[in-house]
Amino acid sequence: MSNQAPVLPKSLPGAAIIGEAALAASDGATLETVNPATGRRLGLLPACDVADVDKAVAAARATFEAGHWRNLAPRARGRMLLKLADAMEAHAEELAVLETLDSGKPISDTRAIDLPLTITSLRYYGETVDKIYGEVGPGGHGKLSYAVHDPLGVIGAIVPWNFPLLMAMWKIAPAIAMGNSMVLKPSELTSLSILRVAELALEVGIPAGVLNVITGYGHTAGAALALHNDVDMITFTGSGPVGRQLMRYSADSNLKRVSLELGGKSPHIVLADAPDLDAAAEAAAWGIFYNQGQVCTAGSRLLVQREIHDDFVARVIKVAETIVPGDPLDPATRLGAVVSEKQMQSVLTRIARAQQDGAGLRLGGAQVRKDSGGYFLSPTVFDTVSNDSALAREEVFGPVLAVIPFDTPDDALRLANDTDYGLASGVWTGNVNTAHRFARDLRAGMVWVNGWDACDVTMPFGGFKQSGFGRDRSLHALYKYADLKSVTISFS
Repeated sequence: MSNQAPVLPKSLPGAAIIGEAALAASDGATLETVNPATGRRLGLLPACDVADVDKAVAAARATFEAGHWRNLAPRARGRMLLKLADAMEAHAEELAVLETLDSGKPISDTRAIDLPLTITSLRYYGETVDKIYGEVGPGGHGKLSYAVHDPLGVIGAIVPWNFPLLMAMWKIAPAIAMGNSMVLKPSELTSLSILRVAELALEVGIPAGVLNVITGYGHTAGAALALHNDVDMITFTGSGPVGRQLMRYSADSNLKRVSLELGGKSPHIVLADAPDLDAAAEAAAWGIFYNQGQVCTAGSRLLVQREIHDDFVARVIKVAETIVPGDPLDPATRLGAVVSEKQMQSVLTRIARAQQDGAGLRLGGAQVRKDSGGYFLSPTVFDTVSNDSALAREEVFGPVLAVIPFDTPDDALRLANDTDYGLASGVWTGNVNTAHRFARDLRAGMVWVNGWDACDVTMPFGGFKQSGFGRDRSLHALYKYADLKSVTISFS
């Protein structure tokens, strides 16, 4: 199936899912969803606003208070999540095509990576939620003290456009597994696949109101959700400026909890004693060009020890030259379209600025496939980049690699940690002592040694510094969506 041409769906999701109903916006407002590979409109979606957010939150609250979901035994909730995972697997080709049409990702990636990882995440929480234990305290005679995890209530989730389904499921699965209800707002650029999942959730029997999906813009629907006094938590993946605004909204409303994953400027370090330079070069190239560079953990700063610099950069460029943008619906395509014209122009502006700042352009740097009408960029490599430059300090979120030479391991650590961010990092070395030293001293939430993006749903995902706080994935995400209640019973 993975090498077959995709079959386009006969119809596309076109309504918000609130409770058990598929609804238009209360005022009839709509927004366009556009195919990034062609620049043409796919369809119209509701542009939800305050009234629609109020409906969705009311539906989530009513379901939570009624207890139809939160009072189920954890194992029973887990079984429902597994049923949804089975339904998603049965509709995997449909969901992969929706994801590709909406985001510009290659169909080979949505089939082989996005959908399997999304389903795996859902199954992980379906299988683990009944293995979360409370605590019994060391009470004295005549007392029994214990602590339990209570669901928070109504969770508001705002998710990005770079991994529409996967980022949504990292939040949906642990939140509803713990008994919460959710109102989710996807990016206005990429809403189709998660709307279809919300329909499937109702079809498999997850109670109406547990998962509500509203479509709309961040400054309207997103702001209304974050300011709502009946939302107990906002969980967000996206940009730093929006994350800061969400914290202000929390303070301005009901002091709701906030969990933020805000991206990074991740250092990918290659030492002269790296055990396999070809493997490191492959990882360095795909660490930035995968998903058109639109990855918060992208290894956008490639730090290379000077004594191997020229040879290693040549190896990276050799790999990058094989990564050619193409039609995302062609199973042979390895690099798709950037998500929107606005994002493409933002990346091109940063490329022009890097050239003005004196960085050496070694590859790419331009829009390609213009005759398609889509938003395609070639893999771009800048060499001898200063770590003080905008290219090295600001998140580009596109297929643009900044190569920074260094002399010693101490220099590498200093450069790697000289950033406002702290999401991911990696080092290639054949010395076990060096590996442990870098793992200890790199200021990042994730450190990968002799590999890139090497962990899975069982490990926590999140960062230090301005990369935000709170964790997705792993058991830690379950606890994030719960309050800890202490109970003491006195008896004679």
